[in-house]
Amino acid sequence: MSKSIRANLMLLLTAMIWGVAFVAQDVAMDTMGPFFFNAVRLALGAVVLLPCIKLMDRIAIKRNPGKEVRTWLTMTKDQRRHLLTGGVVCGLALTGGIAFQQYGLIYTSPGKAGFITALYIVLVPLTGIFFKHKVRFVVWGAVALCVAGLFLLCVTETFTIGTGDLLVFFCALCFTVHILVIAHFSPHTDGVRLSCLQFMVSAVIFAVLTLLFEKPHFSDILAGWLPIVYTGVLSSGVAYTLQIIAQRDAPPTLASLLMSLESVFAVLAQWVILGYFLTGRELIGCLLMFAGIVLAQLPQRKPALKT
Repeated sequence: MSKSIRANLMLLLTAMIWGVAFVAQDVAMDTMGPFFFNAVRLALGAVVLLPCIKLMDRIAIKRNPGKEVRTWLTMTKDQRRHLLTGGVVCGLALTGGIAFQQYGLIYTSPGKAGFITALYIVLVPLTGIFFKHKVRFVVWGAVALCVAGLFLLCVTETFTIGTGDLLVFFCALCFTVHILVIAHFSPHTDGVRLSCLQFMVSAVIFAVLTLLFEKPHFSDILAGWLPIVYTGVLSSGVAYTLQIIAQRDAPPTLASLLMSLESVFAVLAQWVILGYFLTGRELIGCLLMFAGIVLAQLPQRKPALKT
C-alpha cells in the first residue's frame, strides 16, 4: 500500500470518528458545561497517548536495532523546538475550533454543525495560496460544489444565518489554521508526541476557562462518562493523532476534503442515534458537498508522452 493511499484511509477513518463525535458532544451538553466537558475529554486524550508514545518508542527500537530512534532524549535542539512550538500553536488553534464548535451545538443540530465545520475545505486552499501551495483546477471545481452545498445548508430563504451557524463558522476558521499548522510542523517532529502536547495545552486552557465561567461537579463526569470516553479516547486521542500522521503524506487541500466527510458521517449519526432529519433543501446541500468531495478525489491525468 502506497503512503498516499494509507494516508487517505487514515483521514477517512478520522472523518468517521469525528462525525459520530458531533452526536457525543451534543449529548454531553445535557450533563455538563462546554468548557468542563472539553477540559476532561482533552486531558483524557493526552493521558491515553502517553503509554502509546512509550510503546511506539520500544517498537521502533526493536525494528531498528543500532539505529538512533527519535525520542525526547535523542532529539536535537531544533527537533525539540519544533515539537514544543508546534504543540503550543496546534493547541491554541484546536482550543478555538473546539470551543466555537461546542457552543454552536447549543443552537444548531449535530448534522448541520458537521457540514458547516467542513467549510475549511474552502478556507484551506484559499489560505494555502499565501503559502504557495498549488491547487489543481478540479479541486477548485470541488470547492465550488461544496460552497453551493453549504449555502443550501446554512442560509435560509430570508438570507439569514443562525447564531449556532455563525459560531460553527468561526470554528471552521480555527480548524483551517489547525490544518495548515499541522502541515507545517508534522514533517519535522513526532506525530504522536505533537498530538499529545496539543491536547495538554488545550486541556489546560479549558480547565482555566472552566474555573472562571462554570461550576463543575465530579458527578457531571459520571453522568456523561460515555460521550467523554468516546470523544476523549477516539475523537481526541485516536483521530487527531491519525490526522497528524496522515498529513505527512497528504497535501493540506486534499486532507481537508477527506476530513470534511465528517459532515456526512455526522448527518448519518444524528439520524441513526438521535432520530433527527434534514429538510429537502439541506439534503440537496449535503449531496452537493458529497459530490464535491468525490470530485476532488479523481486522479490527476498525466500528460501524454511526446514521441
